[in-house]
Amino acid sequence: MDNTTTITTENKKLASQTINYWKIALIFLSRWYWVAGTVLISFILAWLYVRSITPIYITSASLKLDGDQQQQMASLPGSPVNYRPFNQNQIQTEGIIMRSEDVILNALKNLDYKISYYLEGRVRVTELYPKQPFQVDILTQDSVNFSRATYSVKPIDNKSFELSSSDDNNKSSKKYSYGQAINVGNMVFTVKSEIPSAGNYSFKFNGLRDLYGRAAGGLNVFEQEKNTNIMGVTHTDSNPVFSANVLNEIIKQYVKNDATLKKRSAKQTIDYLDSQIAFLDAQVNKSGNKLSSFQSNNKLIDPNSDRQIGSSKLGNLQNQIAELQLQELGIQQLETQVKNNKDRIQLNLNLEGTNSTLLTGLITQLNGLIINRENKLQNFNADAQPIQDINRQINEVKQAIVTNIRLLHERNQKTISYINGQIGQANQALSNIPAKQNDFAKLQSNFDINQRMFSMLFERKLSAQISSAAVISGATIISVAQPSFYPISPVPKKIYSSYLFMGLFSGLGLILLVRILNPYLYDIETIEGLTTTPIIGVILKYPKKVQPGESVLSIERPKSIFAESVRSVRTNLSFMASDKDTKVIAITSEVSGEGKSFVSLNLAGTLSIIEKKVIIIAADLRKSKLHHAFGSDNRIGLSSYLSKQAGLSDIIFTDERHNIDYITSGPVPPNPSELLHHKAMETLLEKLRETYEYIIIDTAPVGLVSDSIPLIRKADVNLFIIRSGVSKFRAATIPDRLSKEYGLNNIAIILNSFGDEKLHANIYTTNYAHSNTGTYYYSNYTGYGKSGYYDDEKSWWEFWKKRG
Repeated sequence: MDNTTTITTENKKLASQTINYWKIALIFLSRWYWVAGTVLISFILAWLYVRSITPIYITSASLKLDGDQQQQMASLPGSPVNYRPFNQNQIQTEGIIMRSEDVILNALKNLDYKISYYLEGRVRVTELYPKQPFQVDILTQDSVNFSRATYSVKPIDNKSFELSSSDDNNKSSKKYSYGQAINVGNMVFTVKSEIPSAGNYSFKFNGLRDLYGRAAGGLNVFEQEKNTNIMGVTHTDSNPVFSANVLNEIIKQYVKNDATLKKRSAKQTIDYLDSQIAFLDAQVNKSGNKLSSFQSNNKLIDPNSDRQIGSSKLGNLQNQIAELQLQELGIQQLETQVKNNKDRIQLNLNLEGTNSTLLTGLITQLNGLIINRENKLQNFNADAQPIQDINRQINEVKQAIVTNIRLLHERNQKTISYINGQIGQANQALSNIPAKQNDFAKLQSNFDINQRMFSMLFERKLSAQISSAAVISGATIISVAQPSFYPISPVPKKIYSSYLFMGLFSGLGLILLVRILNPYLYDIETIEGLTTTPIIGVILKYPKKVQPGESVLSIERPKSIFAESVRSVRTNLSFMASDKDTKVIAITSEVSGEGKSFVSLNLAGTLSIIEKKVIIIAADLRKSKLHHAFGSDNRIGLSSYLSKQAGLSDIIFTDERHNIDYITSGPVPPNPSELLHHKAMETLLEKLRETYEYIIIDTAPVGLVSDSIPLIRKADVNLFIIRSGVSKFRAATIPDRLSKEYGLNNIAIILNSFGDEKLHANIYTTNYAHSNTGTYYYSNYTGYGKSGYYDDEKSWWEFWKKRG
């Protein structure tokens, strides 16, 4: 081969390529209809979603909470670290109380909840609350065990109607008269008024607890303004009127429930004071009797002033001891209740000298957690993690209560010990007073103490009774809920916009996915990025299906752009093995179906046009198709000659139409590889060199069998066919491997059936100025078919253009 047209394997390297951003844009523009299709599908899905989804409405109300008690608790020493006046946790605690069964169920009792009416549309079913299109009366009903089925009704005339139940698997309907008692579903009811004929109506019966989840599930409590005592309450539901009604009833019951709890606490305080007053009344009578008896027996009327001073001091000390012992009694009673009570604690002591306000706050927090646990036990079992978390919080609050009780107890004991010491000193001072007067002073002091304690508790009982009579709720309704008929979900604009972007990105993602999953070669740049073997030409894809006998298209349509692409290969082929008078050209590929025979025929056709003596040899002895192009029966051919069953003149045929000589493959032999390795094949080529200028050998694919290897090594030029959209990426590496394994430097690549498929186009552009791959000039003819320069078929949308 001429050194000026050959680049040795050692000096070859992959072509230098740079990213072409215009190609990236063309990739997406080439499948614009994919993107348009996904956007259209997304728009249809959004439309169906908006039509089928049930709208959700929200109503809101607000309450003002009394914060005096919380502020006092937060200011006390020893209060929990996470306790702040009406912080988020406190608001959530109030929300738990508001969601309690007592509040929700009492609120539902004030609604017309027993029967729900529905209107069945084409897409969804609409609840008609509070409207009643017809009247249904319940005659008898089990309070718990009754059917929750949906009853569909259809009027027949003004006296009768049909009724069917969703519990009936057969969906059979029965005829009833208006006012007739209907006994189904463990209940008896009647339809009293006429059912409207326009529309499909249905109804169902509800129990009180059936609506609990609907009422409590849509309820949300939050702090309306930061660092304020304003609590906002919202409720969401598919029926705006039901949402407003149930929310108003819930906040009313919440306010009422708060006042009830306060009255209960005040009553418990009064009961406790009554028990202590009875005890002190007995003590006053006992001490008074002792004092009177002592005075009578000892004839004492009034101690002197010194004794009065000492006695007064001793009395004050004993008075303090009595008050501390009374406080200790209350603390012990509270401690016993906390340790023994496993349910909610209702206690509101207001004894001076103890931090009972703090304890009341802790007990309120404990009761809130217990209510929360009771609510969650309806949805979780006792071993569930949410229940375990609440139990842990309850234990922590109880521990805080016990800790505060212990601190109060220790403080009282220390104070009592100190005062006892002072009493000992006072008694020692009085020891000098005569025994009778000393005893009198002690009895007088004891009587005075009991009398003062009795008076103090009686006054507090009176105050508690007054407070109980004037108890008001700690929450005030600021604004009531009003039904809003503007749904918060779905919002059509948001849904359409989100689905539009989803469709857009789905279309773009589909294009990227198809490119990523693509295993095939399509364009020149991709091949140049994988191999150092030069490409001598690009043969365009023929726009029509090739019919039998039409394979030599470069002759039949010489003015077509397809024929020009074949002639470009012929031109570049003249530079290879230019020192040879006769060129043996072996044409192969990786697998069958990549167009070896097609390229062989059309290349031979372009050579015959310029009056070159050409012969084609069908050397694929296993599965040759070349004889179909010439209409030969293939009963005799190359296999017959190599097996010495026919002479050279017997196997050479001439296609007069295209002026091409050819040798068919002949019958399939049992040993095709051995025949091609035989010396007879070399002899055949030598004989043909004497007559022909170009000997084109259509060989077997090298990726499947080794039959073509001896022919490739004997050929002057080897052409490796890569078919656009059929050959896979590994096919581009085979020419380099053949060059390396057999020391060949006469291999070139032809890209066959190139159709300018932009979707799978390589995003890189080859920079030939910075590569030494041994390139040849050729064109991919992109856009030339529309210029009118070539005599090609016009596209269907160009029907108005005149044909030259």
